[in-house]
Amino acid sequence: MPELTVTLYSSSFCGACSSTRQTLDRVAPLLGDRVGWREINVADAPDDSERLGIVATPTIVITDAGGDERMRASGVPTTEQVLTAIANALP
Repeated sequence: MPELTVTLYSSSFCGACSSTRQTLDRVAPLLGDRVGWREINVADAPDDSERLGIVATPTIVITDAGGDERMRASGVPTTEQVLTAIANALP
């Protein structure tokens, strides 16, 4: 079981989402199985997105193994920002 899960909330026609996805794709191989990765299209899960307060795409949410939110950010992050956020969220 991963120690953290990184979730990208995206939308279909979001250029910034594509850039964020590329950043996450570069980071994922560096972390092995310590971190789980998933993407949720807000149009496919509008109720969940609203319940979680997702108001912009892209939004990245990092949760711990218990499902508690450890970090949230909107916009296109750099690789360094993603790695720093994950390092800060790891137990």
